[in-house]
Amino acid sequence: MVKAIRVHELGGPEVLKWEDVEIAEPKEGEVLLKNKAIGVNFVDVYFRKGTYKLPSLPYTPGVEGVGVVTAIGVGVSDVQVGDVVAYSCQPLGSYAEQHIVPAIKLVPLPPSVDPIVGAAIMTKAMTTRYLLQSSFKVEPGHTILVHAAAGGVGSLLCQWANTIGATVIGTVSNKVKAAQAKEDGCHHVIIYTEEDFVARVNEITSGNGVEVVYDSVGKDTFEGSLACLKFRGYMVCFGQSSGTPDPISLSSLATKSLFLTRPTLKHYNVTRDDLLEAAGEVFAKVASGVLKVRVNHIYPLSEAAKAHEDMENRKTTGSIVLLP
Repeated sequence: MVKAIRVHELGGPEVLKWEDVEIAEPKEGEVLLKNKAIGVNFVDVYFRKGTYKLPSLPYTPGVEGVGVVTAIGVGVSDVQVGDVVAYSCQPLGSYAEQHIVPAIKLVPLPPSVDPIVGAAIMTKAMTTRYLLQSSFKVEPGHTILVHAAAGGVGSLLCQWANTIGATVIGTVSNKVKAAQAKEDGCHHVIIYTEEDFVARVNEITSGNGVEVVYDSVGKDTFEGSLACLKFRGYMVCFGQSSGTPDPISLSSLATKSLFLTRPTLKHYNVTRDDLLEAAGEVFAKVASGVLKVRVNHIYPLSEAAKAHEDMENRKTTGSIVLLP
């Protein structure tokens, strides 16, 4: 038996229960990990609430972590017992002391990357990479708008986009988060609780708008984000922390010939080669100091409910990691 967080019904953070669970032996192509650190992401909330469909109940949440290989199934050759590996994948289940993961989804964690940092970046930094390089290719001279600029992905977006040579506008909820966003390379920080972000973006860009909006907030910012775009601008909605945006008509995009996309990480890391390339670039940027990973909140795995509560109440900045 091992300890894990289990969810028996959909709902708020209180449905996250600390329980004993049986752990099976790894099957063909699988690996058993002893988790060292576990990343917390808003997608964990989406599954817990039922925003994203679950295969079944009960279940163990979590998509991301770093662990030590303790057993391998038949046919596994890329990793060996004792290897330290990182992962960001489904099936769910990382909120556990031990976890079975498809071997094809694992990447070796370089010695230069601390396991806590590794658990914080597999999902967030690889998401940042595809957002800036694939969903919309940010280039020097572009002006971009990043919502939740002090969050886990937002922090990395500001840093990475700044190194490209873009002008970064970020929105945050308070002065503490504004200071962090500034440190992370945000050229213009908007405290949306104090001023209208649409009007402020219009002022900053002299009425031209931005090339792209990276919006993980969803319902509360969606319409305003569209209004911030220039002609042929890109609306990249990669999350919905405030709720799912209301439906819109295609004709509303035609007013400025806008592009709208709702990407997810798994569609950008389709093959093993995709995964290794993305993780390799992310690890290199972290090791070189180009990306500063802010693991601002660490909780015991048993207190996952508290971590979710704080994240949903916007009490956190940067990344959240759970320790078994």
